[in-house]
Amino acid sequence: MRAILCLIGAVLMTTALPAQAARPDPEARIAKALEGRVAGKPVDCIPLRQIQSTEIFDRTAILYKVGSTWYLNRPASGANFLDRNDILLTDTHSSNLCSIDIVRLIDQSTRFPSGSLGLGKFVPYTKKKG
Repeated sequence: MRAILCLIGAVLMTTALPAQAARPDPEARIAKALEGRVAGKPVDCIPLRQIQSTEIFDRTAILYKVGSTWYLNRPASGANFLDRNDILLTDTHSSNLCSIDIVRLIDQSTRFPSGSLGLGKFVPYTKKKG
């Protein structure tokens, strides 16, 4: 019985490893997304209504696209909950999304809460000139 369980475990590990290896590193995905852009001075808030789209980098950061400027936010707390299949639910009390705001995460498939995080500063990235 023990040999069968070891064999099943070995098969599961060898089939899971290629899938994990194929998943790009979040930092590499961030570098690729921001390729050709230059970082600016971090800001505390961005205009909430001007956010056109967001991209989540697993357990690392959120990229907010606001026109031609993109803002990378590395959460001050709770980044380990970030999953690219989550829905971001933000409850703000102003027209801005700020580094003091809390974002709740909702699992896209089950619609159950999957965590929350405290935002950090927003680093603006603009296209290189010339």
